[in-house]
Amino acid sequence: MEEENPNKLPALNSPLRCIVKLGGAAITCKHEIEKIDEENLGAVSSHLRQAMVMSNSSPKVVGMDWSKRPGSSEMSTIDDFGDHTTLNWSNLIVVHGAGSFGHFQASRSGVHRGGLHLPLVKAGFVATRISVTSLNLEIVRALAREGIPSVGMSPFACGWSTRERNIASADISQVTEAINSGFVPVLHGDAVLDNLQGCTILSGDVIIRHLAEILVPEYVVFLTDVFGVYDRPPTDPNAVLLREIAVDEDGSWSIVKPQHMKKQVEITVAAHDTTGGMVTKISEAAAIAKLGINVYIVKAGTNHSLRALKGEVKGEIPDDWLGTFIRSSK
Repeated sequence: MEEENPNKLPALNSPLRCIVKLGGAAITCKHEIEKIDEENLGAVSSHLRQAMVMSNSSPKVVGMDWSKRPGSSEMSTIDDFGDHTTLNWSNLIVVHGAGSFGHFQASRSGVHRGGLHLPLVKAGFVATRISVTSLNLEIVRALAREGIPSVGMSPFACGWSTRERNIASADISQVTEAINSGFVPVLHGDAVLDNLQGCTILSGDVIIRHLAEILVPEYVVFLTDVFGVYDRPPTDPNAVLLREIAVDEDGSWSIVKPQHMKKQVEITVAAHDTTGGMVTKISEAAAIAKLGINVYIVKAGTNHSLRALKGEVKGEIPDDWLGTFIRSSK
């Protein structure tokens, strides 16, 4: 596999503060095909704005979605920009999952297994991309309505590809240039070309790990539909939240809090999830933590997630914070 040379990338003008993963299950209604959880998405968008503004004040929100929304008789106003002062934002990248968008189309057609020569797979590739890019547009619009200068970036359109489902090519120069220009890139899990099997699904968790390796953010936050990683499916009444996990250099990990917990955890993956679900999330989060970058897995739309986004959960994990902190054991 040909490795990307980070030295050829445009340098960031200022350090990257955070990469945020919006879990598909947190922002969509996972049991209803292509339905967004508007309440959660609105809360997450508001939290991201609060986390990004580098001041203690609460500036007026001036929306950037000037398009006509379904059911609305008027377009968003642009009059407020006459006296609007440009806010000082911290650098941020958003990557979102698909949730009830894309996964069903991909699993029904077998896109993740490859085989573009098959009519069903080719049709499924198109259908999957229609679905995930439509979700990407709605997330960008939700962020824009909070005054966040977000721009959607699809991995397929940016030339990302895989080889045996591992990243083979990923030009992130557009990402760095967008950040340097004052934008917030919004990437997503996508159907991409694969050098060996023709095509596959590139998950948002794998995208985050690749971005973290090259751009080295201060920390990474995974926003999910549960409070963090549990020792068994969180629907089990006996499930225990794993509050702190340490990752060794060889990639192995151990539970720090609660103490005396067994390392083994039970993980389930939804039948329609073509990206590995929590299995992929934990392995990618561990790979990021091994680089010395702290990772927080926390429930979206809560005060706990807002504190993580703001970078307030550092060092010793506060007793009143609910989430999973994954760090290097060094």
